[in-house]
Amino acid sequence: MSEFKIHHHVSELINLLGNKSADAGAEVYTDILLKNTTPYITTQVSAHQAKRKIAESTKTPIEFLAKYDELKSKNNRELDPFVFLLSKLCEEEETKEYLAKNAKDKSDKSGLALASHSRVISQLPAPGAKITMQDFTELKDTLFKESKMMTATTSSEILRKALQEKPNKRNVNIPPQPDWLFKRPSLTLDFIVGVDEPSDQNIVPLSSMNVPAQEHAILDDMLNCMQGIEGKYILARALTERYAPKEFMLDQNLDPSLQDLVRRILPLCCNYSTVVRFIEEKSAFEYGLVNQALSAAMRTLIKDYMVLVAQLEHQYRLGNLSLQKLWFYIQPTMKTLDILASVANSVNKGECIGGAVLSLLHDKTSGLVGDSKGQDLCLYLTQSASVPYFEILEKWIYKGIISDPYSEFLVEENETINKEKLQEEYNDAYWEGHYTICRERIPVFLEQVANKILNTGKYLNVVRLCGRDVQCPCAEEIVYTVKERKYYEQIEKAYEYSSKLLLELLVEEKELMARIRSIKHYFLLDKGDFIVQFMDMTEDEMRQDMENITPTRLETLLELALRTSTANIDQFKDDLRVELLPFDLITQLFKILSIETKKEKEYKVDPTDLHLSGLESFSFDYMVKWPVSLVLNRKALIRYQMLFRHLFYCKHVERQLCSVWIGNKAAKMYSLHSSKWYLAAFALRQRMLNFVQNFEYYMMFEVVEQNWLVFQQNMENVSNIDDVLAYHADFLNTCMNDCMLTDPDLLRIVHKLMVVCVTFSNFIQRLSLSTAVEPESKPTRESSLQATSKEHREQAIKEKLKTKVVAEHVDLMMASENFERTIANFDHNFSGKLIDLLRKIMDLSSESGHLKLLNILYRLDFNGFYKEKLEAMSAEKAMMESSIHSTDSGSTGSWPTSSFTSQRPDTAQYVPSIHKQRPSSNSSS
Repeated sequence: MSEFKIHHHVSELINLLGNKSADAGAEVYTDILLKNTTPYITTQVSAHQAKRKIAESTKTPIEFLAKYDELKSKNNRELDPFVFLLSKLCEEEETKEYLAKNAKDKSDKSGLALASHSRVISQLPAPGAKITMQDFTELKDTLFKESKMMTATTSSEILRKALQEKPNKRNVNIPPQPDWLFKRPSLTLDFIVGVDEPSDQNIVPLSSMNVPAQEHAILDDMLNCMQGIEGKYILARALTERYAPKEFMLDQNLDPSLQDLVRRILPLCCNYSTVVRFIEEKSAFEYGLVNQALSAAMRTLIKDYMVLVAQLEHQYRLGNLSLQKLWFYIQPTMKTLDILASVANSVNKGECIGGAVLSLLHDKTSGLVGDSKGQDLCLYLTQSASVPYFEILEKWIYKGIISDPYSEFLVEENETINKEKLQEEYNDAYWEGHYTICRERIPVFLEQVANKILNTGKYLNVVRLCGRDVQCPCAEEIVYTVKERKYYEQIEKAYEYSSKLLLELLVEEKELMARIRSIKHYFLLDKGDFIVQFMDMTEDEMRQDMENITPTRLETLLELALRTSTANIDQFKDDLRVELLPFDLITQLFKILSIETKKEKEYKVDPTDLHLSGLESFSFDYMVKWPVSLVLNRKALIRYQMLFRHLFYCKHVERQLCSVWIGNKAAKMYSLHSSKWYLAAFALRQRMLNFVQNFEYYMMFEVVEQNWLVFQQNMENVSNIDDVLAYHADFLNTCMNDCMLTDPDLLRIVHKLMVVCVTFSNFIQRLSLSTAVEPESKPTRESSLQATSKEHREQAIKEKLKTKVVAEHVDLMMASENFERTIANFDHNFSGKLIDLLRKIMDLSSESGHLKLLNILYRLDFNGFYKEKLEAMSAEKAMMESSIHSTDSGSTGSWPTSSFTSQRPDTAQYVPSIHKQRPSSNSSS
């Protein structure tokens, strides 16, 4: 069962129990269940004591035990674990009281009755009894309430759940059978009942015969009934149900002693009828290869049985057979047919097909430990029935091919999911969804290795799809055994071979690690000179709207940047592509987080409504071919894209702030009076640059590089492709988590901080452009040589005059309140957002133990600059909580004002060193 289904069932259960905190509780209990659940393995418990406890605690023990036996006969695997759970609930008095109270509250709320149906029926008067008008009114109200409850439940919940949980029909192409097979009723070895035939007029009544003559006549009938033919004095009744046991009518004029012997022998005829009907029915195509093999094995035993009947008939013709001798001769055969009939009834009641039949046979074989002959018989049946199943298994684990015409094998192929979708859909699950395990088709004796069986065939199937021939050197015939289970070793050898073969194909031949390293160069900004050169070349393009950008020009610039940087040595550089996405990073993240949720429709935004710039929509893409696309599928590439867009935007913000720093050099020509107005802007720019650079350093060196080293170490010891997928997914998930891409609140704050930095940079750059002195065209070398010293002096005077004019203009502009207020607003917004980020990181680290994010706090607050503000906010939070507590307890309290100078209690302290030793960091210049 998938994690989503478990979470859904847990939520439904919590809602039914009336717990209001369903969402929070569901997450916790789902994690507990996932950690303590073993896939595909049935929980083995002893239900004997559990049945006894429930029977002692219930008011209807006989009905409970009868229902248990009925469900057990249908081969329900989950019955014993469920009964065991119910027995544990019977011991919990508090749980029973809560469930009773919850049921009563729900019934009172809906106005329905809690009385059971048996109790309602018991209140009905006996047939023919007279009742008064008052009794009739009370009875009508009771029945109305009961019918209302049934209607309310059936019409909505039960019908909806029945439709949702309706089992899928098997995808089976059944060959047609000829009509004459159904039009000829005599084509059967079973009793023919209800056929109009002339009756024998020469039947001598038994009452007119003596005892030896009666015995001779009844022996002839018994031999006929043992072959499925009615006798003269023993007649077969018509079946009341499809799988009902055959019943017989015996002439009552027969001597009582002979009647007793005949009634002892008739169960043999009944079992023969059951087995023959099973053989004829299960030999049809729609019941699968396993049932056909089981029917063939039973038919072989029936042939031996018919030989015995022929020998007995020969003795009868010679006059050497009596009912006592017949009873003696058939003793072993009665036990055999009894076991065969038991198997047939169990398969019929459970409607078993494929692996379910083998599970049933395995349980019966294991249950006959003390009966060696019975166990050998069941072992023969199980081995015979398992031959076609094991043939399918051998093809799967030795060649990676599924040949399952009747949908019996434990591995099911979903042909609608193909490998081409790996490069198209984010939430595509080719590796998990193309081949899946069908839980009810797993034989009990293969549950321990079901996952290895699935993976073995999947590995070989991938190798086959690459055009390589698969020849497993350890291919041997698999034979069912009860105790030794040699097939476990054979499956283990096949698994080791297939995992090694696919791993060599991916890692050595297809150079998987080189591919992943190439993606890291570009998507995680590993090649610094390439990304700087590319951003320089595409600076003008990125400023335009997405609709005005020509993708082919970006492709050309990308090609130029690749060829003229150190990325030119990468053999996979030609697989890098440019992509303009119709949504920004925030929208992309929320679209993915909302997949298969109620909020999914909210993020289906029309791309024309976003008006994105080239920078906001730009991303890299990468062309990956099969079978590398198993690892680098669309889901993994989109995670790389989100990390790239995050890093790329931070790099752009850093470039903008550096451009401001270069433009600020012009302030040297201003007077001391005008330069002082720039000091606040200079300090704010440096704080912004310090934040962006430290944030980039944290993501690229403390997150990406550290996780990459761990990933490389894991890949050196990897043994199969599933480990590769797990390690790669863990690498990407950890990077996204530590880079705040999985926390919407943190990502919003970081995005707002970047927007403030970009807005500030644009403001300062516009200001610099408005105060720039336009230089005159420089004279050529010849004209400068011919220029006189007088002309040079005149030029210098002009430059000085222009500088003076600009300085006065700057003085007037800087002295105005607008500039000072604007810089103060930028400072206030940036500081507020940064404090919010640091506070959020502290709260997240203390609540979830996510200490990795504290590295940002250590780097940004290495000198305690933000310490006082954070302490003040902690004090304010503590005072608010204490105020709420005092208000709840009845004392008076007031809410503190939002101020950094609030009086803080001794318990509210900001001490980053309580988590780990603070690393050293370079101070901001």
